[in-house]
Amino acid sequence: MAQSISNSSNIDPRSGFCGADSTFYSKRTPIPLPSNESLDVTTFISSRAHRGKVAFIDAATGRRLTFADVWRAVDAVSTSLSAEFGIRKGHVILLLTPNSIYFPIVCLAVMSLGAVITTTNPLNTPREIGKQISDSKPVLAFTVPELLPKLAGSNLPIILLGSDSCTPSSKSSTELRIVASIEEMMKKEPSQSRVKERVHQDDTATLLYSSGTTGASKGVVSSHRNLIAMVQTVVNRFKLDDENQTFICTVPMFHIYGLVAFATGLIASGSTVVILSKFEMDEMLMAIQKFSATYLPLVPPILVAMVNNADIIRKKYDFSSLHSVLSGGAPLSKEVIEGFSEKYPNVTILQGYGLTESTGIGASTDSLEESRKYGTAGLLSPNMAAKIVDPETGEALSVNQTGELWLKGPSIMKGYFSNEEATASTLDSEGWLRTGDLCYIDEDGFIFVVDRLKELIKYKGYQVPPAELEALLLTHPEISDAAVIPFPDKDVGQFPMAYVVRKAGSAISESGVMDFIAKQVAPYKRIRRVAFVASVPKNPSGKILRKDLIKLALSKI
Repeated sequence: MAQSISNSSNIDPRSGFCGADSTFYSKRTPIPLPSNESLDVTTFISSRAHRGKVAFIDAATGRRLTFADVWRAVDAVSTSLSAEFGIRKGHVILLLTPNSIYFPIVCLAVMSLGAVITTTNPLNTPREIGKQISDSKPVLAFTVPELLPKLAGSNLPIILLGSDSCTPSSKSSTELRIVASIEEMMKKEPSQSRVKERVHQDDTATLLYSSGTTGASKGVVSSHRNLIAMVQTVVNRFKLDDENQTFICTVPMFHIYGLVAFATGLIASGSTVVILSKFEMDEMLMAIQKFSATYLPLVPPILVAMVNNADIIRKKYDFSSLHSVLSGGAPLSKEVIEGFSEKYPNVTILQGYGLTESTGIGASTDSLEESRKYGTAGLLSPNMAAKIVDPETGEALSVNQTGELWLKGPSIMKGYFSNEEATASTLDSEGWLRTGDLCYIDEDGFIFVVDRLKELIKYKGYQVPPAELEALLLTHPEISDAAVIPFPDKDVGQFPMAYVVRKAGSAISESGVMDFIAKQVAPYKRIRRVAFVASVPKNPSGKILRKDLIKLALSKI
């Protein structure tokens, strides 16, 4: 898929569209990938030359791990896992922890053995974690002392993170099998007796759980090849080989965004990653100042908060080192981009689009000029190709036509774990990933996400995209946030209902909201029900949790 638009007369150099196969090709320069099939992602990362000194900093304690420290620890932990716990290629290891300086060490050590890392959200309930354990069948777990109760009854051997003690302090000791601490493992000298099996690029490296394009949570199987392609894309995108940079990591490392870039990818470039265990605005801003950060990854709600509180923030904190923010999860509006650029004129906004199923890679804006294609998800990432497919007919569409976005490239997942039906409905026989996003690609090759395919509201058979109405609502001067959901109705099927967050001091009414939209859309798109809320629920990457709002709406019928 590393086809360059410059070497094919059939490809339009402006849009990247090839009429011969109805495919959009990336306008970015293709990135070379290693041809050695016997290669694991840990070895690939560790073999990259760079001038970096400090790899990770714990923002809370100030503890630093140099690159030499990291690789010594990875070697020691992988040796211990192999020699003492019998971890072999293909074994699944569960990692349950907030962001931590140990997170990358565990991931890199596990993957170096050809074993598979599966992460889970620390906020998940014991039932949700138990379901993932039942599905993925890990043989060992890493966790922190405060999360031990969530593994009670799992019968898994547990290695503690951030504790020298192997003795549980709670009365649940009979239910827990604590066998070691990572600090103990890191102190041991690497042994020559460990079993090092041959790992291939196509072997499984990670098993992250995602709701996918539709339905219940499923294990996304990503290979070492997928992660290597991701690392190359990240390093190339930010030109990180040129000079050392410092990134603040507030995004969760258990999520694809945090895991692929900040827990593993950036270590390949010699960059420094400052790790915050959880997001807290003041701690994040203080870390930028204290560690002279140059890059700040964000989700849109945090970026909006920085715009709204810019006067206070600029008085209190020194941002002179910061030159870029990276926003992912949802496209930014013109108002947000220009508002941020006005308040922070020396900081460039970069955006990205990706899925767990594409190892976080898909499209990006790599300059402020590109981000000013307002509402775009960006240009296709290097080595990536796309199709826009009519969801009804299956026909591949052309420029400026809306359909489901399909992606193909070296970072696309192998499939869903032990779920052939879900895999077959998401990956076609040629390796195209059906993203579930309704998009179009314009004449310059920029992707615009119109809506989630399965979130369309069907009003008397007409399709109503919630995102379109949400974008309109956010232009109202008295509305700070909004979400639109389908509300069931026996006469029309579904109609749009809006959850609205008023700005401070606003008294806008339900009829005021409905009238505002009615003047701007076709009759079938009108909002016919409004509820006011303090905030719109969103996931860690900034996407609206519509299912939660639908459940709330139905509970009030």
